[in-house]
Amino acid sequence: MMDKSTENPDEDRVSVSSNDRTPANVTKMGRMESFRNSVRRAVEKSPLSPVAKGLKVTAEAKSDGNQKGSPHPQTPSSPSPSAGTPVTSPLKNMGYEDTPARKSSSLPRSMTDPNMLKFFRGDKNYSSLPFFHKKKKEKRRKDSNQEELAAVSEGILEENNVKTEEEEEEEVDGEEIEETYALAELPHTPLSVMQINKLIENEVLEEAHLNLLALRQEFQQEQEQCGEDSMELAKKEKDLSLLYGELRNKINSLVRDSNSLPNRNKELLVYVSRIIQEEEKRAKDPGGLPGSWMEAWREAVLEGVQAKLKSVHLEQKEKNASWLAVHLGLLGKAIVEDLESVRRHLRWSYPPSFRVFSTYVDSYHKAVGQHLKTVEQQVMELKDLYALLDWIINRYKSERIMGSVSLQPDMKDESTDLQLEENFLKRLKNKYCCRVKADVRSTLDRIITFENEDVWRERRSPDKDDDFLDSPFHMDIWTKVKSFATNSRKIDAELEQKAVCSCLEELKDFPGRFEAEFRRHCSALKPQPLWTEYQITYINSFTSLLQHMEGYRDSCPDQVEKFGREVNGLMDWLIGGLQDHYKEDVKPYLRRMMTRKWLTVDEDFEQLYRRTELLSQHCALMRPPHVQKFARELHYYVVKEYIGQLMKNNYSCKNRKHEKAAGKIRRQWDKLVELFENMKSEHDWLHHVGDELSDIIGQKNKADIKNHLKPLVEHYPDFRYFSISHSTV
Repeated sequence: MMDKSTENPDEDRVSVSSNDRTPANVTKMGRMESFRNSVRRAVEKSPLSPVAKGLKVTAEAKSDGNQKGSPHPQTPSSPSPSAGTPVTSPLKNMGYEDTPARKSSSLPRSMTDPNMLKFFRGDKNYSSLPFFHKKKKEKRRKDSNQEELAAVSEGILEENNVKTEEEEEEEVDGEEIEETYALAELPHTPLSVMQINKLIENEVLEEAHLNLLALRQEFQQEQEQCGEDSMELAKKEKDLSLLYGELRNKINSLVRDSNSLPNRNKELLVYVSRIIQEEEKRAKDPGGLPGSWMEAWREAVLEGVQAKLKSVHLEQKEKNASWLAVHLGLLGKAIVEDLESVRRHLRWSYPPSFRVFSTYVDSYHKAVGQHLKTVEQQVMELKDLYALLDWIINRYKSERIMGSVSLQPDMKDESTDLQLEENFLKRLKNKYCCRVKADVRSTLDRIITFENEDVWRERRSPDKDDDFLDSPFHMDIWTKVKSFATNSRKIDAELEQKAVCSCLEELKDFPGRFEAEFRRHCSALKPQPLWTEYQITYINSFTSLLQHMEGYRDSCPDQVEKFGREVNGLMDWLIGGLQDHYKEDVKPYLRRMMTRKWLTVDEDFEQLYRRTELLSQHCALMRPPHVQKFARELHYYVVKEYIGQLMKNNYSCKNRKHEKAAGKIRRQWDKLVELFENMKSEHDWLHHVGDELSDIIGQKNKADIKNHLKPLVEHYPDFRYFSISHSTV
């Protein structure tokens, strides 16, 4: 019969059978289509595909398939292999290994190692250890990578990408290894100390530990037989101690690096966990190391976490003003990424009792606290202290780090609190408050400097706000204090209270410092109107500043009270300066009142009135409540001095001059009353005294005078009956 391949050289046939149970499928196709189908079959036979298990493509399978599945034997097109030659996959022709030729059921490495066979011989315990399945997964992954390369060339990468995602999902959704395990049979004759040490160095931990247990068993048996005095026994005990020390050091090293190199250590960590479990069980037996292996594992985890934090980039503050903010951002990112890796990958190498995720979380709480203590020593600026406090108190617990969605739900039952050194947070807050005080003091210094250079030295008139003389520095100070309060509140209420109190403590000395500088630079202006304007300006500004600070009385009562006393002291000095200046100014005009000249000339009263009116106009630029206080005191002073001149007997009226004097007093008094009413003086009880005195002075006989004296003395007890009667006679 004519060979089919010679009839149609553009077609070939591929026969596939699986363990002689599946009939061969024979199909005619073009050479390119045959190539593509071969690639697809290679993908289907990937270990990732459940149907690929046990598949084997060999020349025998092809031959059986031709005999059983087709009445007409077919051979591939030219160049065709000779009879009995295994079919070659197109992948192999392209330079890749033929995927179907692999034995998917080959033993894992540790079981094919001659040294391992003797420790697991005659026992199927090894099949229950999860790391053997993990090795199969690694082998499948390598096969899949080669198949993916071929798939790219044929445009079917999407299918393999789906498989890769499924594989990753399988890895993320893994399960912890079982808590219980069966220890393999110990070797009858352990390896030498040098050999065991070499195994430890080469990280063949399972074999090294079994030999170490066998050596320890020999030691225990000899100890029971020979007692404690044997030199050989002492030497063997020393060897055991050295080997166990090396094993623990190696385990600690692996654990420290486990999250940095998860793929490398993944399988080794399974052996590590079993070794730790076994040594914890044998802790009371002779020949072991003192101290808990589990505790040593936790310390190794902590050391690994510390190394991770130390590796986070920390720029020199001289080179970057935002060095701390950048470092804290990178620190949070590293913590989240590390814990994500623990949650998704690392914990599946340990049994549940290790509480791997919780251990790493606790280690980060402790290690971060230690790390921040080191960083804090470099933090000096206010903004950096704030950033550090905010990171510790708020951001570390937030969804940015420990509350990250990617760590849920495992973080649900975990603490999110940092393990800080005792009083560390208190020290940090105090340091922050000291910087707050320094910043406030710097602001106050700049305010005094500005007033001197831009106002006093230039003799510039003050600005107005709502028709009141005003210097805006009180708003600058209030804004500064309010910003500290607001920002500190974002961290916690305690820091807000401390920060505000620190501001007020620094403010307490400001009124006194301001007064000293004002005296030094502005005393020469007295008695110019500009000096009066400055006085009123600072009365207004410090009044507003005190009102702003009164809002913090509930949280800082002592500090507000002390600051209030200092401000009131400054107010008394400023208002007293205005009063003293006015008194000195009107003194000569008051002295010439109620004299012979006064009765005929109004010049002295007009000077008194003009100066009082000018001061009244200035008072209109003064804010409450000091304007009322100033008007009251000024009103009382003018009335007292005006009436006082009448009481001094400087001039005696004869004949009809009594009536003339009474009329003049009434007219002048009415002008003064109107003036003080405009000043909003609250001493309205003084308004009638002038009228009553005018009535008395206008009387001609003593009887009428005495009739008017009694109500006057009752209304104004400061007047003595004898003085008034003598003055009016």
